[in-house]
Amino acid sequence: MYHISDVKKFDRCPRLFLLSQRQEKVPTERFLRLDEQFTALAIEKLKLDTYFLGEKGDHPDRALQALQTYDWLVKARFEYQNLRVKVPFLHKVDGGYDLYFLYTSIFPHNDDMTFYQAIDWVLKNNGIQIQNYYLIHLNHDYVREDELDIDQLFTISTHFYSDRNLPNILIKDAIDKKPFDFATTLSLMDQTTSLPEAIRSNRCFGRTKCTFYQECFKDEPVEDNSILYLLGAKERFAMYKEGKKLLKDADLDRIEGSRPQFAQILADRNRGLYFDRLGLSAWLSQVTYPITFIDFEWELFALPPYPKTRPFQVIPFEYSIHVLHEDGTITHKVFLDKHDTRRSFVEHLIQDVCPTGSLIAYNATGAEIVRLQELMEYLPEYQKELQSMIDRMLDLQVPFSTGAVYDIRMKGSYSLKNIISFLDEEGYSSLAIQQGMEAVYQWRKLDRDSQENTEEIVESLKAYCGMDTYAMIIVYRWLKSLCQE
Repeated sequence: MYHISDVKKFDRCPRLFLLSQRQEKVPTERFLRLDEQFTALAIEKLKLDTYFLGEKGDHPDRALQALQTYDWLVKARFEYQNLRVKVPFLHKVDGGYDLYFLYTSIFPHNDDMTFYQAIDWVLKNNGIQIQNYYLIHLNHDYVREDELDIDQLFTISTHFYSDRNLPNILIKDAIDKKPFDFATTLSLMDQTTSLPEAIRSNRCFGRTKCTFYQECFKDEPVEDNSILYLLGAKERFAMYKEGKKLLKDADLDRIEGSRPQFAQILADRNRGLYFDRLGLSAWLSQVTYPITFIDFEWELFALPPYPKTRPFQVIPFEYSIHVLHEDGTITHKVFLDKHDTRRSFVEHLIQDVCPTGSLIAYNATGAEIVRLQELMEYLPEYQKELQSMIDRMLDLQVPFSTGAVYDIRMKGSYSLKNIISFLDEEGYSSLAIQQGMEAVYQWRKLDRDSQENTEEIVESLKAYCGMDTYAMIIVYRWLKSLCQE
């Protein structure tokens, strides 16, 4: 028996599909915080009193029998040609059924058509004719008051949304536009019993790097200056296969020509390091003492958890501040709280941030500045103080993202953790928490008052966030040393 996820894996790479089939399934924590049952809330939105509720492990005959008795089916399991699907909501109407998809986000886009088409294909091949298609999704404009208003929380749409989040194509039209050949794909899946050859291609990365990438290519060494690390180069795999295996060998006529790409190639031609002295000096010249290095940790809630919150609300729960003074001394402060931390977060932050000098964060434009703007909207009485922080903030990622600096040891990634891995021998390696999402998972235990190793979790969270800001000091000093050489 196959599920939609199996079909999508096979479509991406038959080897990925087979390796996934053989891998033991391990429960994983959600990236998104979803404390309440989404389906139960949607049932309340639809005002259902009597309905059939499917369960995990149901035989498909149970759903087929329910069609004879119930007007509404919820989470019913259907199968066709060994493909099993879970249908969110099915409503009996004149001439057939209305199909309701449940989307746990704000603006559903037609970027996962295999999911929608699979459900539609299985239902139709079970003789279930669909009259109308709907999407139940969260309402972007909803702001919670004291209690959740379920009717306002959800929107029911007949359309997918465009990239500008405007109603676009009808769901039915999107499903019918480019039909997926499930019958052929399922037949090929049945026939795939031995591992196909591992072939490097853009499919290995897609939106995210394949979890089996290292396993597929473990016997093939990759140097720090491998052309496979050439950022955003669609032709890198083809060039690698042709024997152009290093960054310096890249065919300039076959790359996109971005500044970071040229920085990588020049680094390989210049004994492993490239930096634009003028560009880097110009960025460093903006920095004034005392320098406050700052990092936030936050949680993402699908459902608005507190008054004056929206769907997909971000709530910061921790910050670390390292202050580098002109005489070289360093001071450190950290804040950590649970539940609705917004006011306490802001009030402590105002006390702890130096009133003068530069604020530096890594990816400040896409993270810390956005969080400060959100907090300013919630607490307008602190607008002056928070706006001052935004005005003084610089983004330490800019010298790397613009191609002003590249060291081949970065291996195609300018994440802070990746850079610190070769600038500092210990770095994050000795910490109990070494990744941002693990910090979020641990904080959830505190926020849910689980009483599980509370003191240990608190200390681990403080150590991790503190390392983020201390790492920025190491990177900043390295950048300064490059210009001083």
